Amino acid sequence: MKTLKFLALTLIAIVALASCSDSETYADMKKKERSAINRYIANHKINVISEDVFNAQNQTTNVDKNEWVLFDGTGVYMQIVREGCGKKLESGKTVNVLCRFNEYNILESDSTLQCSNIYGSNWRYECITVKNTSGTFSGSISNKEFSAMYQTYGSTAVPSGWFVPLSYIKLGIPASATDEIAKVKLIVPHSMGQSNASQNVYPCMYEITYQLGR
Repeated sequence: MKTLKFLALTLIAIVALASCSDSETYADMKKKERSAINRYIANHKINVISEDVFNAQNQTTNVDKNEWVLFDGTGVYMQIVREGCGKKLESGKTVNVLCRFNEYNILESDSTLQCSNIYGSNWRYECITVKNTSGTFSGSISNKEFSAMYQTYGSTAVPSGWFVPLSYIKLGIPASATDEIAKVKLIVPHSMGQSNASQNVYPCMYEITYQLGR
């Protein structure tokens, strides 16, 4: 009987150890995220520039050279495709910003479209009430009924990474055929992403347009 008990306890211990070794740590998940970002950068031949270079060239990214700036403090990569019409959001101001976007889960693959308010939804947009407080931007989604982000993730929270471009782009309403709204591409790590990305530790690539709401 003692032998059977010993064998049972040994088996339980082995199973417990196996379970521990099979479980994925947060550090492991972060390594996978980093690998996914590096793979995306390599596959798309992205030319990563520093903030110093970005600032030296008047806070622009050369699209012809496929430049993306890396913000070391946040881990966000950004390419400004179009600066936009209008003007930058001034400190102390609160405005509505209309965004249309594609969100790709690049841990899964480079082309895994996870959320969008563009394809098949021409009438949709995210209306984000944004406040600029001395260069720090905050806000939330104010149109839940039309928001793809809210319907997908059940939250009016805006990924922190979406606010990064607001220091560098202009917000306006096109008044002529030559006016264009701002457009950026972002690689956003989980720490700056939406709730599901934060919980499951994966990066997203976004294509986003920003337009001043009325």
